[in-house]
Amino acid sequence: MNDAGAPPQDSKDTVNLPKTDFPMKGNLAQLEPRMLGWWADHGIWGKILERRVGREPFVIADGPPYANGHLHAGHALNKVLKDIVVKYRNLSGRQCDYIPGWDTHGLPIEQAVEKRLKDKKIDKRTLDREAFLARCREYALEFIDIQRTEFKRLGVLGDWDNPYRTLDFAYEAQEIRELATFARRGMLYRRKKPVYFCLTDQTALAEAEVEYEQHSSPSVYVAFPAGPEVAERVPALAGRNVSFVIWTTTPWTLPANLAIAMNAEYEYVFYALGERVICVAKDLLPRVLAEVKADELEVKTVKVKGSEVSATALVEPERILAYARGDELEGCTYRHVFHPREGKILLGEHVTLEAGTGLVHTAPGHGQEDYEVGLKYGLDIYNPIRHDGRFDDSVGEWLAGKKVFEANPLVIDVLADKGVLLNGKTDKVEHSYPHCWRCHNPVILSATYQWFIPLDKPLHEGEGKTYRQQVLEEVDRVQWVPSWGQSRIRGMLETRPDWCISRQRSWGVPIPIAYCEGCDEALISPELMENVAVAVEKQGVGVWYRTPVADFLPEGQRACGRCGKTSFRRETDILDVWFDSACMFSAVLDRRQRIPADLFLEGSDQHRGWFHSSILVSVGTRDVSPYKACLTHGFVVDGKGEKMSKSVGNTVAPEKIIQQYGAEVLRLWVASSDYRNDVRLSDQILKGLSEGYRKIRNTIRYALSNLYDFEPERDAVAAERLQPLDTWARGRLADVVARVKRAYEAYEFHLVYATVVDFCAGDLSAVYFDILKDRLYTSKATGEARRGAQTVLYEVATVLLQVLAPIMSFTAEEAWQYLPGKKAESVFLTDFPEPSVKPDAALAERYAKLFAVRGAVQGLLEAARREKMIGSSLEARVVLSASGKAREFLQSHAAELPGLLIVSQVELADGAGEKAQALDVAQALGEDVKAEVLPARGAKCPRCWTYSEQVAAGASVCGKCQEALS
Repeated sequence: MNDAGAPPQDSKDTVNLPKTDFPMKGNLAQLEPRMLGWWADHGIWGKILERRVGREPFVIADGPPYANGHLHAGHALNKVLKDIVVKYRNLSGRQCDYIPGWDTHGLPIEQAVEKRLKDKKIDKRTLDREAFLARCREYALEFIDIQRTEFKRLGVLGDWDNPYRTLDFAYEAQEIRELATFARRGMLYRRKKPVYFCLTDQTALAEAEVEYEQHSSPSVYVAFPAGPEVAERVPALAGRNVSFVIWTTTPWTLPANLAIAMNAEYEYVFYALGERVICVAKDLLPRVLAEVKADELEVKTVKVKGSEVSATALVEPERILAYARGDELEGCTYRHVFHPREGKILLGEHVTLEAGTGLVHTAPGHGQEDYEVGLKYGLDIYNPIRHDGRFDDSVGEWLAGKKVFEANPLVIDVLADKGVLLNGKTDKVEHSYPHCWRCHNPVILSATYQWFIPLDKPLHEGEGKTYRQQVLEEVDRVQWVPSWGQSRIRGMLETRPDWCISRQRSWGVPIPIAYCEGCDEALISPELMENVAVAVEKQGVGVWYRTPVADFLPEGQRACGRCGKTSFRRETDILDVWFDSACMFSAVLDRRQRIPADLFLEGSDQHRGWFHSSILVSVGTRDVSPYKACLTHGFVVDGKGEKMSKSVGNTVAPEKIIQQYGAEVLRLWVASSDYRNDVRLSDQILKGLSEGYRKIRNTIRYALSNLYDFEPERDAVAAERLQPLDTWARGRLADVVARVKRAYEAYEFHLVYATVVDFCAGDLSAVYFDILKDRLYTSKATGEARRGAQTVLYEVATVLLQVLAPIMSFTAEEAWQYLPGKKAESVFLTDFPEPSVKPDAALAERYAKLFAVRGAVQGLLEAARREKMIGSSLEARVVLSASGKAREFLQSHAAELPGLLIVSQVELADGAGEKAQALDVAQALGEDVKAEVLPARGAKCPRCWTYSEQVAAGASVCGKCQEALS
């Protein structure tokens, strides 16, 4: 300045205007690939793990996605959730190595390869098993590479160069070793037993591979003619034509009927229908009579509450001939309606009064409860259905060779011809029916020879506790997030049948069991399995099929223990793919990390899938759960909450989202969602998140733009010398850090997002940054007032980037490079922040009152602006009037008020002016306050734009600016 106090020629040259090279727009489609390259070039993932060597590990297991097809939104949700956990745990001081993996065996890849062969006009039958397996392996590896690229594009960090794959020889070998442990513990058996069987895919299915959908099935009531024992037990029936009546929705199972089950405690009634006497449960008689259409039934008119109505099938007491309990009829015989054989009445607790007749058609080859009753009574587990879904010759020429569901109308016709069908031939029932989760076709329960792991047998000889009980005890030790996961998986494990682990397919891990060619005895040898595992580890599963079985037989087991023969054949079934993925804890965690893992994190369907099978295998071979905690997320649905479906056209591919919005917005979608429920995804939701992203980015950019001349080591102001507003801001930041840390620890990432967005939009942009502008721009560049503000801005920017890094990984890393001063190479090579100050309740209360006044006055300023009284708020003078403690409070902070209100002058008057308006601050200040907005006194300072009487009197700038320029 010159002696006359004149400012430089252009005052704006002296203003500390913000500037930064950090772009206003994210341009995420261009930024993100560059950042991925930067992370790879600088080996950031390796450095993250290296700096945590020796720290307590945090082990998160990757439930393997299936190596088939491109990623969908559910994959993105799952992988980003895991990535958030991994990055937070590493930042917070644990060493969290993320080993991604893939599930590679099983039917979908077989079918995809078969389609490729067909497209190339190659007959699958011309390939031997090993050649076909090689094609499957090639296909799986192809899609692993595709999916790996897509996962990395989401910003997911991990050991992508060394993933685990269930097709790796070492993995396959370890899986066989786990099976050997089951064998060693006597926990393998082979039996002809009903299991879910997909006729389309021609293989047994696991419980987790069955979905229930609405299905229309035939509804038939069938009368089985009773034998003479009935009249002997119930004399009133002597000379009568008695029939036991059953109801079924699966007429195709009737040729396999071997018995009829009753409940021992139910009372059964013998009711005359013309020349036939039917036997049904007494409580179900009215319902049965209403369903069956026999000539004897009449339509009658009765009075109900004074009104005449027609009712069919009313029970007529005179037609009731006798009653008998179920246990009094046990052992009675009946004639089969198709075959010249007799069946017997058996007793079973599974018989209920919920539907039907109270007598249950029993075909041990086609139902679990039928099977159990059959075992109890020594029935044959008869199943006339071949693997191709057609009847074999044992049913007779009229049905042999027919497909299962095609047989229903044929069976019904025969029932009608024989006069044993009591209802209409076309009657139907809509009900929930099991379907294959892959091909979505109805499945059947079909008894075939399969390998099982028993659940109700002790794992250790002499131990009273069963395998099932031991698993349930481990379930109760696990932390379930949400908590209802415990009861869900517990209910499934309590009621599930023995685990069928065999599949009739090619692409998978073999079951290394040999059969004697003399007597067909199975050799379940842990030693043989171990020998096969050694070979598989070197050569893959094909070695089992091309090597003579004798080469794997251990010494002492080269001859059959039953017949002494020395010739053996191999088992050709493969292991259930759920057994494959379940062995991840052993093949990966136990070798590269530790078990139990700290966390399994998957979709809620994995309660019956991966969580379920993993705990079964781990407890079955190690007596311990493979995980300490299980976290589940819901499914991705569209904006209306409807299930996403390609046929409906409401799917949203991650690739499309990334192209339009960037992966960062997709990550924000994951973090902002309460994933414990189904997660909605739509273009409207993504647009809203884009706005949220911009708020956060602008907040970070504003802080960086005011740090261009700030060197933390040189310019930082000590905490005790900061202005009160800066101290308040640090307190708010500390509160945010504490809340965010709690949210991360509780896996409530939506609270992290909400807390940060509220802080950026509310505390920072709308309040602190707004008030701070004048001090940052017009104060002395190197003065303590400005440096103090910069000190807090530096802390705000640093902390925000660190707490956001697990979620907004690309933006946090990008902005980190623009921070001034010495810093870590990457934001991921820092420590998660701790609150820098303790809460100051008095300061927080002080500013809560001041901001209440500020908010109320802003409303008056906006009204004055609409009335054209003022333009900028700096053109205003605010006159406040108050009494008592409110006046004392305002008087004590009078010097701070103009800056807080962003006006040129604030005056405290003894009385309110005529146009003064009451402010809604009584709750905050305890008493009424009134305010009036008037034009500011003086003239506008050309440098800071505040109005000053000094400028009006001839000074070139206001006193504040003169001080800044001196």
